[in-house]
Amino acid sequence: MTVQSGMWLGFAAIILVMFVVDLGIFSRRSHEIKFREALTWTLVWVSLALIFNVWIYREMGQVKAMEFFTGYLIEQSLSVDNLFVFIMIFAYFHISKAHQPKILKWGILGALAMRGLFIITGIELIERFHWMIYVFGGILIFTGGKMAFGGDEQIEPEKNLLVRLVRKFVPITKRVRDDRFFINKGGILAATPLFLTLVVVESSDVIFAADSIPAVLAVTHDPFIVYTSNVFAIMGLRSLYYLLANVMEMFVYLKLGVSFILAYVGVKMLLADLYPIPIVFSLGTIIGVLVISVLASITIGNRRQRAAKGR
Repeated sequence: MTVQSGMWLGFAAIILVMFVVDLGIFSRRSHEIKFREALTWTLVWVSLALIFNVWIYREMGQVKAMEFFTGYLIEQSLSVDNLFVFIMIFAYFHISKAHQPKILKWGILGALAMRGLFIITGIELIERFHWMIYVFGGILIFTGGKMAFGGDEQIEPEKNLLVRLVRKFVPITKRVRDDRFFINKGGILAATPLFLTLVVVESSDVIFAADSIPAVLAVTHDPFIVYTSNVFAIMGLRSLYYLLANVMEMFVYLKLGVSFILAYVGVKMLLADLYPIPIVFSLGTIIGVLVISVLASITIGNRRQRAAKGR
């Protein structure tokens, strides 16, 4: 067995154990996740990512460790922005807090598979067609600009192609039945609103991956680093959602910070052949942007919100 194979197996074992513990045991029964539980699991997943980063440092060296940490920060920042979309999706379908964890759990499973496919495809495209790095860079800059100046996102599930296909071929119930995705209705298999919500969540992740995977590929082309940084961010997304769902409106400048990060990594890709930007500089830039975004949200943004409410 090669060292690389051993690292893949070790990573798979860690994720499998934690997946069973988090999503298989503690989340077997549908229930509303409270702040304390969400905080505990968020700390667990962040701690595991940091411990894994130390392991990468010991096994692969400082550069790979910084690549992992940078990729992880990019994925986490994009994941926080994606929480806005999840909030709107659940509100649109009137999904209760007790049923949301099951949708997010299955959404995570689908995301793990889709991210792997996107990563393999992205790396293969760059290796076969080097000019694709400029295409990815342009996409990231465009997405960053659109995120910064395009206004608030709108959720329109009825225009979603997958939702329309499901509605065409599968009967849909009007009410949620327990926590089931499908029920037997008069001898006919029918889908519940929970399944439709899952379809929208999964299709949204395809859009998220189209941004996040090129962003990490701007940092490294090592599939192990790209995938592991993605997985740790995704696995902690469910608990992070419940930790921040009630305070998301506080982070008014976070979206602007994330848009800057996307544009920055896009520029990094475009300059790759002319001037490879050092990973240390990229890591410092991303950390700095996130810190400034959060501090600006807490101070300037919230002060303006209080002033607006007081008028």
